[in-house]
Amino acid sequence: MKTKYIAQSLAAIGLMAMTALAQAQTVDRVYVIDQRAEVARSGTGLCWRTGFWTPAAAANDPAGCACDKDLLPKEKCEPPAAKAAAAPITAKPITIAAKELFDYDKAILKPEGKAAIDREVIAKLKDAGPIKTMLVTGHTDRLGSQQYNQKLSEKRAEVVKGYLVSKGVPVDKIETMGAGKTQPATGVPKCDDKLPKKKLIECLAPHRRFTIDVTAEPKK
Repeated sequence: MKTKYIAQSLAAIGLMAMTALAQAQTVDRVYVIDQRAEVARSGTGLCWRTGFWTPAAAANDPAGCACDKDLLPKEKCEPPAAKAAAAPITAKPITIAAKELFDYDKAILKPEGKAAIDREVIAKLKDAGPIKTMLVTGHTDRLGSQQYNQKLSEKRAEVVKGYLVSKGVPVDKIETMGAGKTQPATGVPKCDDKLPKKKLIECLAPHRRFTIDVTAEPKK
């Protein structure tokens, strides 16, 4: 008899402890929490609700979306779709004839050349977002050796870079290279080597140029 009484007492104590635990766990919950600290469910998988359940309260319960997704605001249970990253804008290469930029066989930027850069490059950058990369490539005509023209094209590219930096283009975004005479301009009249040198130099002017390839972020 004494043993039976002790067993009943222990069972009652255990029930009280489980009830207290459940109550403690459900103070801020609107679903019944079992001894495993999980939402109690019916045989058909439905969540057991407490008397404090309301759609608004369920929206703040950790189990709300799992138990009553259809009754809660869509934005609560379905995170907003991530916005696709906007693709960088790759501008077409900007080409300026060197006859406006440099005297023949020189790497000193002329006032006309600065004006051309302001008009064809700086002004157009205002319609783009932050610059990602800018490649300045210098070119020469075919007169002279490739070694000489390579150095000349590199000097011209560096001079243009310096001017771009003076106009506010970040120096770390600009790269330069010289192509020498390896990439003659296309779509221009052919020049006969038999022309007098002055006429030949004038004829070859379109080949003495530089290009700027700009990649920029979309403007917000």
